[in-house]
Amino acid sequence: SYNRWVTTQPESGGSINSVQNGILLGSAIHQLFDAYDLSINPDDNYNIVFFTLDGDNLAGKYLNQQFRDDPLRPADQLLRWHFRQAVLANMRGAGEPGFEHDFPPGSDIVSEILDGPKPVERMEFELFSRLAA
Repeated sequence: SYNRWVTTQPESGGSINSVQNGILLGSAIHQLFDAYDLSINPDDNYNIVFFTLDGDNLAGKYLNQQFRDDPLRPADQLLRWHFRQAVLANMRGAGEPGFEHDFPPGSDIVSEILDGPKPVERMEFELFSRLAA
């Protein structure tokens, strides 16, 4: 669980709401980050890596030192986890659907699955990954 890497706990809501669990990004960049089309490699001097077209010319640039020195920034382990997930997501075969399966507590997972794209395949994926583990 990522909780072990969050050292600054918020007053309420648990570590998911910690300032260390976020980076302020513009909406377009945020969407790329959430879709694992953009990531930050903490093991390569915080290199910004794109797995899709980079319309903002950010690929290959590095996070600035001020951000890297900030004790409230996301832990390297969180950035590393995201980077590895991005690599895996983008190494998947062409045409394979990507399903998010790390739902926050209290969310209606079944409703999200049934209302989302490819509900039959998604439900099968969720059931198999949870029951076959």
